[in-house]
Amino acid sequence: MSEEVTVLVGGMTCAACVRRVEGALKKLTGVNSVSVNLVTRQATIVHETNWAGIEEIKKAIEDQGYEFLGVLDDERMRGVLDSGRREIADLKKKFFVGAFLSILTFIGSMSHWFPFLHHLPAGALNIGLFVMTTPVVFWVGRVFLIGAWKAAKNLTMDMNTLVAVGILAAYLYSTVVTFLPGVFIPFSGAGHVYFDSAAILTTLILLGRLLETKAKMKTAAAIDRLMMLQPKTARVLRGNEEIDVPVEELVVGDLIVVRPGEKVPTDGVVQFGSSAVDESMLTGESIPVDKREGDVVFGATINKSGSFIFQATKVRKETALAGIIRLIEEAQTVKAPIQRLADRVAAVFVPVVFFLGIITFIVWYYAIPASALNKALLHAISVLIVACPCALGLATPTAVMVGTGLGAENGILIKSGESLERAYQLTDIVFDKTGTLTTGKAEVSDIVAAPGKTKEEVLKLAVSMEARSEHPLAEAIMKRGKEEGIVPERVDGFEAFSGLGVKVEIGGKHVFLGSARFMEEMKVELANMRAEYERFSQEGKTCIFIAEEGRLVGLIGVRDKIKDTAREAVSVLKRMGLHLAMVTGDNRYTAEAIAKELGIEQVWFGLLPEEKTRIVSRMKEAGRVVAMVGDGINDAPALSTADIGIAIGAGTDVAVEASDITLITDDLTSVPKAISLSKITMKVIRQNLYWAFSYNIIAVPLAAGVFYPFFGLSLTPEICAAAMALSSVSVVTNSLSLRKRWKK
Repeated sequence: MSEEVTVLVGGMTCAACVRRVEGALKKLTGVNSVSVNLVTRQATIVHETNWAGIEEIKKAIEDQGYEFLGVLDDERMRGVLDSGRREIADLKKKFFVGAFLSILTFIGSMSHWFPFLHHLPAGALNIGLFVMTTPVVFWVGRVFLIGAWKAAKNLTMDMNTLVAVGILAAYLYSTVVTFLPGVFIPFSGAGHVYFDSAAILTTLILLGRLLETKAKMKTAAAIDRLMMLQPKTARVLRGNEEIDVPVEELVVGDLIVVRPGEKVPTDGVVQFGSSAVDESMLTGESIPVDKREGDVVFGATINKSGSFIFQATKVRKETALAGIIRLIEEAQTVKAPIQRLADRVAAVFVPVVFFLGIITFIVWYYAIPASALNKALLHAISVLIVACPCALGLATPTAVMVGTGLGAENGILIKSGESLERAYQLTDIVFDKTGTLTTGKAEVSDIVAAPGKTKEEVLKLAVSMEARSEHPLAEAIMKRGKEEGIVPERVDGFEAFSGLGVKVEIGGKHVFLGSARFMEEMKVELANMRAEYERFSQEGKTCIFIAEEGRLVGLIGVRDKIKDTAREAVSVLKRMGLHLAMVTGDNRYTAEAIAKELGIEQVWFGLLPEEKTRIVSRMKEAGRVVAMVGDGINDAPALSTADIGIAIGAGTDVAVEASDITLITDDLTSVPKAISLSKITMKVIRQNLYWAFSYNIIAVPLAAGVFYPFFGLSLTPEICAAAMALSSVSVVTNSLSLRKRWKK
């Protein structure tokens, strides 16, 4: 029989780290499968009963150069989040120190531009540059050097290796020139140093790591926020007493008391009492759901009105809330990040560069007549410097930086380069309904009066009766009454029937307001307005009946208003050739009415969070590239599962944190804008990579001296550094052109 254990792993920084940890754990005795989540730093191991055990897991992780942080529990998870926040603070500190020292190093390296440095001897200036660059390389850039060392220990190479090679080649060459200038002078003349290249490269790449880490922590924070939704205690009936107990101690079968305004502690079935419960966390629908004996309630939902007692049927990890958390974690685990082209070639590019450097040294030292050690070293170092992955490393992040900046200026927050790169490939957009395509707030859409009554009289009766209610439908009626300047009449004998309606006396007459079921229980005949009632239902509107002295006098239709920008956004997306769909927890009539009005052909209704997630998963399995647009906690698992999650900024924090792209406002036209921005950014990235690779293809043979015997062409280290800088400048300039090329 298989069992499962989840442990926490520290020190992972990239997809290569994940592969190394997974590979080491899969080799352990009795382990069936391993799934490592870089965001939450969790490693989930499925194993047989007889297996290696926790101590062997710890040893395997530490042998790979990572930290074993223990078996997962809530307290340790909080510790990991705190650790992540400390890591971000540390990266920020290192970035600012690196940026300051890099600026000083650049000024010192370009001393001919600054008259106040002209009187300093070159040797003294170089020593000063060495002193300023050393902490940047070995303290600021420590994370890259350690990453490269871990890769080397495991006989692999990744982007850390590329960065370390570029930094150390420039730094070590410059250090030798500074303290042993005679080594290279016979070949290269004056001893040029490249400390500024080492410092600036380290600092810029660290900035990318900082932004990446912040994006990961935001996703982990979404899970933390969900955990915080769970109430800490529950009021449990034990014998004849009501006792407050921690939710962790609840067991199936406990009878739990929930009072007005309290959160439901866990999942269960109502045994006594009735109420209206806000389940928007699960369904996204703002209108509370009536609960009576035999109805199911869910943990972390909010009791709005009456009190009730329910019996716990699911506790701790079995609850609906725990299921949402698990869905988000699983989605983050299985959703592999886009493998950048630079990452894909790293395993080949780095060893090829090393190999070419060694071959260059051997050929110049042994095969070229009159060649000396210094000449062979210089050509080998020239190869390493000219092959430094500056342009390759800047090709994607500079375009992404400009693209994300443009997005932010236009109300589109793009969390990572992967999100921007993926958005241009989308084939399908799945919209949540409530709060996304619609405002999420009920409003009065229709008022129908029976013969002998006016609409104003019907609304006045409704306003008078709802003045004391806090129900969302009452708020919609009161808002409409305020807009029309209606003053409520005095009511007597107010009597509320939970989940059905209210009964009052106005001017000595008995007046009822509520649902069709309530009217039937009050013996009110509905036949004279049955057609209007059915029309409201077909249009997805909630119907409120008003009766006076047992006679139906009017109907009020309430519906969720479609956002002003929804129609334009849907129209533009359809012109872009995208397939659109809608998912909602609402009923069939409402869902189909909204979809028809907007022109969305495919719609799913009555869904729970896991069902939305399954729909997105099935679309992905069919080979579609899917974006999910939502705003609520109930959308968070689907947002994480989709290739691209797009959250409405006015929505819940959990939805925002679980998404890849956040729209600051409710303006849905930002969705097609984000996709068009992704397309132009990807075009620029491809152009940048093309130039970066072309540069290496041309420059490396020149640096190696391939053309020297035939044409006398060769590159000294300073020319290599200039060529490297030129390639970087061209990449950055092309990236900056995004501002002019993107048409909003």
